[in-house]
Amino acid sequence: MRCAILADIHGNLTALKAVLDDIGKQGKVDEIWCLGDIVGYGAEPCECISLLKKLNAVCVAGNHDVGAIGKIDLVYFNPLAAEALEWTAEKLTPMDVYYLQELPKTVQKDEFLLAHGSPSSPLFEYVISTGSAERNFGFFHSRYCLVGHTHVPAAFRQESKKISSTQPAPSRGILLGEERMIINPGAVGQPRDGDPRASYGIFDSKDNFFRLFRVEYDVRTAQDKMAQVGLPIQLIMRLEQGK
Repeated sequence: MRCAILADIHGNLTALKAVLDDIGKQGKVDEIWCLGDIVGYGAEPCECISLLKKLNAVCVAGNHDVGAIGKIDLVYFNPLAAEALEWTAEKLTPMDVYYLQELPKTVQKDEFLLAHGSPSSPLFEYVISTGSAERNFGFFHSRYCLVGHTHVPAAFRQESKKISSTQPAPSRGILLGEERMIINPGAVGQPRDGDPRASYGIFDSKDNFFRLFRVEYDVRTAQDKMAQVGLPIQLIMRLEQGK
């Protein structure tokens, strides 16, 4: 089985299409797994939802997905994110709202638990350190967990009582062995590791490898779309900075 793993699309249809094109170049995948935050920040939330539905992607809810439909008070978001979510909420169709309402907080797929933030707090917690990873290994029972939310690729491995971390790179894959792991594929629509290229991963059960991919996309087009609908300039500029 080959699965493409996406996270944090954030209404950036331009980046999503570029990633899907790149996935096609890597060979057929059996499923697409999306780790939440389909909407928020970007100018085309409805179009991103529609495309994922057409692809029958397996998706979990992110905090922005839930915030956009009023299930989280916007006071829990920074002012720029809240402004973008208010705009997003006005654009969503009833069918979009229903789709986001029905997204589960976690999904179990074979040896993988899918969550947006963390196993212990699927909507909110950032797994950003070996300490936070160590605590979260106690909250899932499968061998592997996939998370997003930080917008930064990362991998944490549990080896006996030691937790090690690494930042996945496109030049090398990660062999998924007997040790338990938490893996973050980075962000499709809003990377924050200093690299503006869209980020995603592919897992191939044939060799049990996770591979990270970075994809150039037309950042200017995504920025122009955001500017045309009046989204905050700070959100527009950060796309080209990857921060």
